[in-house]
This record gives sequence, structure tokens and C-alpha cells, in this order.
Amino acid sequence: MTSGPDAHEAEAPTRTRIAPVFAGLLVAMLLASLDQTIFSTALPTIVGELNGVEHMLWVTTAYLVAATIMMPIYGKLGDLLGRKSIFAIALAVFVVGSVVGGLAQDMTWLIIARAIQGIGGGGLMILAQAIIADVVPVRDRPKYMGVMGAVFGVSSVAGPLLGGWFTEGIGWRWAFWINVPLGIAAIVMALIFLRLPKHKVAVKLDIAGIVTMAVAVTSIILVTSWGGTEYEWGSPTIIGLIVLAVVASALFVLAEHRAAEPIIPLAMFRSRNFVLATAAGLFIGVAMFGSLGYLPTYLQMVTGVNATVSGLMLIPMVVGLMLTSIVTGQLAARTGRYKWMPLASMVITGVALWLLSTMTVETSIPVLLTYTFVLGAGIGTGMQILVLIVQNSFPNRQVGVATASNNFFREIGASVGGAVVGALFSSRLADLLAERLPASDGASTSIDSLTPSIVNDLPDAIHDVIVGAYNDALTPVFLVLLPMIAAGFVLLAFIKEVPLRATLDDPEVEAEAVEAAPAAR
Repeated sequence: MTSGPDAHEAEAPTRTRIAPVFAGLLVAMLLASLDQTIFSTALPTIVGELNGVEHMLWVTTAYLVAATIMMPIYGKLGDLLGRKSIFAIALAVFVVGSVVGGLAQDMTWLIIARAIQGIGGGGLMILAQAIIADVVPVRDRPKYMGVMGAVFGVSSVAGPLLGGWFTEGIGWRWAFWINVPLGIAAIVMALIFLRLPKHKVAVKLDIAGIVTMAVAVTSIILVTSWGGTEYEWGSPTIIGLIVLAVVASALFVLAEHRAAEPIIPLAMFRSRNFVLATAAGLFIGVAMFGSLGYLPTYLQMVTGVNATVSGLMLIPMVVGLMLTSIVTGQLAARTGRYKWMPLASMVITGVALWLLSTMTVETSIPVLLTYTFVLGAGIGTGMQILVLIVQNSFPNRQVGVATASNNFFREIGASVGGAVVGALFSSRLADLLAERLPASDGASTSIDSLTPSIVNDLPDAIHDVIVGAYNDALTPVFLVLLPMIAAGFVLLAFIKEVPLRATLDDPEVEAEAVEAAPAAR
């Protein structure tokens, strides 16, 4: 593998020097994570104004597809060319997409804007995590990674709240416009304060790998987005997409085996810690997004609160995630011991899922909030530590592609998790409604039209039946996720606790990676 110099241009930055860099990285990560959630509450108003309800799903799907595809591409380009310029380009693309979205006059325009945002946003999360690896030794990195992990929790609640606030107040277009000054500020801070290694290499783009990966990712996300909603799971469209995903994935592996500079080098899978941490991250992604995807609607249905209040009710989960993410980061940096953290994460998350499975319509709100706190604590205890384990397994010149690959598979897990939970929940809800709400009552309504506001306006007898069915359809699904958590725990038990490097690179790790690289070709 060809690489540029590994030495830094200057000594590792001091804490004072890191502060503005870290602030810019947090802004970039917040922008990327917010844009996955901010439109959830604004979409009904947006599609109504732009007359495009039939295309509503594409507003979120376009961003998700583009961002997921771009993750490994940004990771590889950052390793080859240096991350400073690539990071600034990703931010600039994201800002351009926001401007296009703010000016959108129809749904086609809006969907294109979201795709452009995804092209930029796919690099923000990856490059931010990789840039920290360029300026902070692994031993000190957990405390920064812990704060980065807290950003995910903030965005999961702040996104829907901001989306609703903009829609009801100054207008939904501000969900785009707010990104412009923040994005520009992050670009300026990156250009002024970032001092990263420069690389001079002849880039050989892995075209075959990029194309086959794009086809596979698009097929997988369309299956998880369309299955059971736009099309029946057994429809020719969904079956065809599944076959296409399998074939494209096989061709992708073949392309990576032959590529001179693969975007996801197969040599990385020779690292036991990388494989175990990435697989465990995929499992926790399934459980995390599978459960989080339906909690806000559950709270609205069962407690009768509106969308804004249901978002606020997730604050305990965010508090749990932030506290444990920051505390475990500090502990890992101080002690150098970290293996127990993802193991504890799996245990706490498993307990949280079991608690959620015991909910009933009579469960009090304080108890519900306690359960969500435990779920957040479980996720925060180990999520960023898994990224740290991956980064500690490779030299700095490969940390971008390693970080990107880890996040890439977790994103795939999140998509699959949401689809699995959605399919199980919808099927069970339909059966329960058919059983408990006979058509002769004249109240048997399509599942798709069961919004919280409609249900709350129904007569008490019908309302109670539907709310009970909703509860009884969703809570058992949390138990279905427990085997994935158990599998993740078993995998993590085999993680080797390699000492966290106290320097910005390690010659032994470098030599090991160089020896492994040719074997993957």
C-alpha cells in the first residue's frame, strides 16, 4: 500500500489548541446526526405544502442512502489524501445541500437537496472521529470520543423538537437554513485550527468497489424502507431487491479482493478486535434503532401526549446516554481499561429491553421514563468504546477506513433493525386489531391511518382497544431483540484488551498492518 509520511508536521497539539478543533468537529457531527431526525416532525407539513405526499419516504431515504454509501469513500480518501481538505469539502457539500433544500419549490427539488446533504453528511461523522485520531493519542482519546457519543443522544431528541418548532414557528425551511451558518463556522475553524499530516499519493479509485457497494447499500435500504409499507414483503419488487443486494454484495467482495486501494480492505478482517467490535456494533445498532424508532409513537399512543411532549419524554434516555458515554470515556482514558465497558453496555441494554417488554397501558410515566434512562445508559456505556477498539487496532494511516467501516456496518444494522421491528410490530398489530376490533363495529381502521390524534379522538371503548393492541403488539418485540444483545455479549467476550497507545502511532501496529495488506489482494 502506498502512503505518505506518517510523521506530524508539529508536536501533538496542546489541550488549548485542541479545544477549537474539537468544537468544530462536534458542530459537524451534530449537523450530520440532526439531519437524520429533524424532519421526522416536519415532514407532514412539508409534503403538504409541496404537494408530494406520495414521495414523502424519499426525503429520509435519499439522505440515508447517500450518507451510507459515502462513509467508506470518505474514510479511504481521508487516509490517502489527508483529512483536512476532505473534511472541508464534506462540510461545503452539506452546506450546498442545505441551501438547495431551503430554496426547494417542489418534492423533486427537496429530495435532490437531501441527497446532496447525504453526500456531505456521510463524511462528517466519519472524518470527525478520524481527525481526533490524528491529533489525540489513543490513550487520551476516550474522553473526547465520549463527548462525541453524547452528540448522538442530543440529536435524537433535539432533531424532532427543532423540526416541530421550526414548522410551527418560523417555517420548516429553517431546518435547512440553520445548517448554513453552523456549517460555515465549522469550515472556518477547520481551515484555521486543523494541523494534520499531509499525504502525497497517487489515488487509484476503487470504481468497481464503489459501484457494487452503492448498488448493495441502496438495495438493502430500499428493502428496509419499502418492505411492509410501499410493497408487501413477498412482492416481486422486494424479492428482486433482496436478490440484487446479495449479488451486489458478492461482487463487492470480489472487487475488494482485486482492488489496488479497496475502500473497505479485506485485510482489516484479519484483525480479531475489528471483526468482533464491528459485528457487536452491528448488533447493538439493530437493537438501538429498532427500539428507538417506535418509542416516541408509543409514548404518544399510550399516554396521549403530543409529538413535542413525547420528544421531551425521551430526555431521560439522552441523560443516561450522555452521562455513561462521558464517564466511561474518562475512565478509559484514566485507567486504560476498557473491555468491561461494551460488555456492561450489552448487559444494561438487555435489561432495558426486558423492562420495556413489561410495559402496559397502566405503567406510570415515571416508570416509563426510568426504563428509557436505562436504555440510554446501556447504549452510552459502550457505543463509542467500540469505535475506540477499532481505531486502536490500526495505525493512523488506516484509521479513517477502519472507522468508516465500523460505522458503515452499524448503519446497515440500524436499517435492518428498524425494518425487523417494523415488520414484527405491524404484523402483530394487524392480527390483534382484527381479533379485538371486529369490522362490524365500523371502527376497524387501516393501521397506516392510526395516528395518535385520530386515536385520541375515538370513543373511549374503541380508543382503549386500539391503545391496548398497540401496547401488546410492540412490547413483545423488545424481547425479540434480546438474542442480538446476547450474541453481541458473546462476541465481545473474545475481545483482546490491547493497551491503548500513548503516542499518535505505533510502529508494531504499522508493521502488522503492512504485512496483512498484501494478503487481501
